[in-house]
Amino acid sequence: QVRLEESGGGSVQAGGSLKLSCVVIGNRYTNCEMAWYRQAPGKARELVSLIDSQGTTRSADSVKGRFTISQDNDKNTLYLEGNGLKTEDTATYYCAACRRSLDDYYFWGQGTQVTVSS
Repeated sequence: QVRLEESGGGSVQAGGSLKLSCVVIGNRYTNCEMAWYRQAPGKARELVSLIDSQGTTRSADSVKGRFTISQDNDKNTLYLEGNGLKTEDTATYYCAACRRSLDDYYFWGQGTQVTVSS
């Protein structure tokens, strides 16, 4: 059984930075596509960034140039680093592993809250 544990959320001022971590527990860090999603209150869940098994990354237009996804296979950890945060980045951020369908993954973390204040 694979478990994903996110950390690093919190409150930050607009223009600030944060770094989220997602540790993969319970199985070897397999060659799986990994992703970060977010969901703001009253809004649908949306993809933030993903990194595929070849290391290719893709990000939503809303975060391009500000957010960076990366992974450390030795530490079984996925990261999301954000700079120049905006109030609209406020959301619960979820880590996901191993794509199952177009917009779904086999494994999801419990989420970590990010609040950006002006």
